[in-house]
Amino acid sequence: MSRGRLGLAVAVLLLGGGLVSAQSIFGSVGDPVPPEVEQIYQKGLKYLVGKQTKAGTWEDGYGQQPGVIALAMLSILAHGEDPNYGPYAGTVKSCLDAILKQQNAANGYIGGSMYNHGFATLGLAEAYGMVQDDRIGPALEKAVGLILSTQKTNPYGAWRYNPGGNDADTTVSGACLVALYAAQNAGVAVPQPAIERALKYYTSCACPEGGFGYTGANGPNGPRAAIGILVFALARRYQARELTAALQWFKGNGTTNSESYYFYFLYYAAQALFQVDFAYWREWNGQNVSRLKQLQQADGSFKGNHGETFSTSAALLSLALNYRFLPIYER
Repeated sequence: MSRGRLGLAVAVLLLGGGLVSAQSIFGSVGDPVPPEVEQIYQKGLKYLVGKQTKAGTWEDGYGQQPGVIALAMLSILAHGEDPNYGPYAGTVKSCLDAILKQQNAANGYIGGSMYNHGFATLGLAEAYGMVQDDRIGPALEKAVGLILSTQKTNPYGAWRYNPGGNDADTTVSGACLVALYAAQNAGVAVPQPAIERALKYYTSCACPEGGFGYTGANGPNGPRAAIGILVFALARRYQARELTAALQWFKGNGTTNSESYYFYFLYYAAQALFQVDFAYWREWNGQNVSRLKQLQQADGSFKGNHGETFSTSAALLSLALNYRFLPIYER
C-alpha cells in the first residue's frame, strides 16, 4: 500500500452522541469509538507526555530502551494526532531523536537486542510518510537491512535476542517479522522469500493442540498464539492451518500463561483478533475496555512488570484498533 495516499487520519465528533468516529481523510466513517476508550486514551497520553525526559526517554522500567520509546510514539500516532504541528509534535520528535541516537551508523542496529530493534524498526516504518523528518527513510532502510541480513545467517530463518544468534524464538521473531510487514507497507523492499522463510519457522513451532511454542512445537500460551495468528494474518494467509488452529486454541485458552506478560499479551491479541475475526474482536474489545478502565491509575498510567511506560503504551495500543489510523492496523 502506498504511504503517500494516506495523509493524517482525523477524528470526527458525532453531534449529540458524544462518540468519536475513526475516519481517514479519503475514507469512510468507521465504527463509533466508545467514549470510555477516548477517556482512557487521553489520560494515558497525558501521562506519557508528562513523564518524557528532555532526552526523549522515560525513566521507569524499560523506558530508555528504543523499542519501548517506539511503542510510546506509536501510541500517539495511533490516536490520529498531528505528529508535525499538533500538541504532540514535540513528543514525537523527541522519541525519534532518542531512537535514532541509538542506531548504529554502520550496520543500522538499534538498541541492545533484536526485541528493541524489531519494535524500533516498526516505529520508524509507521512514522515514515507521517512525520516530516528526512532521517527516517535512510534509518528505516538500514534497520530493515539488518533484520534481513541476520535472518540470512540464522539456521532457522528467524531471529533471537542477538543479531548473530544461531537459534530463534517466536517472540523475538514476531517483533522482527511484523516490522518487515510494516516496512513493506511503507514501500521498503522486502524480499518475499524472507517472509516465507520466517513463516516456515512459525510452522515448525505450531503446536498439535493449536497455538505456538517458544522455540518448538510445545507449550502454547496466549501471547505466542496471538503473535502467530498475527504474522500469518499480515501475510494474508487467513486459511492457513497454523492460523485457524491457533485461533481456535486462543478462544478456549486465550489468557493462559498471560499474567506475567499481560500488557504484552493485550498488544498482540488486539491486533490478531482484529485481523482474523472481527465479530470476536468486538466482543473481546468490549471486555478489554472494561478491564483497562479498572486497571488505569489515577495519573493515567498502567502498572506492569516492565514498567509504566511499556505497560501504558501497550495498553493504549490494544485500544488503538478502535481508531484504525496506523497502516499496520488496516484490515
